[in-house]
Amino acid sequence: MLYALKNLFRRPAIRMGRVDNSLFQTTRLRNAQFVSFMSQSDSLAPMSMDRYDTKLRRRKRLKTALVLAMIAGAAWVIIESAHAITMF
Repeated sequence: MLYALKNLFRRPAIRMGRVDNSLFQTTRLRNAQFVSFMSQSDSLAPMSMDRYDTKLRRRKRLKTALVLAMIAGAAWVIIESAHAITMF
């Protein structure tokens, strides 16, 4: 009976958007298996900053080109509209 009441009034696992891990047995290193996996796989290899910078520059140029294309399109619509209005 005591176990049933304890289960009924226990604190939920998810509280205010965070997970309550108090029920899990943890070591000083919280996720030792995960850290071991990450260190043995090459996912922590240093990233080439040249590629990253190149990607950022490419994105910036693409955004600039899109903005210029939108401005040119808006200007074309305005000019054509003005031309159509002057014809009437």
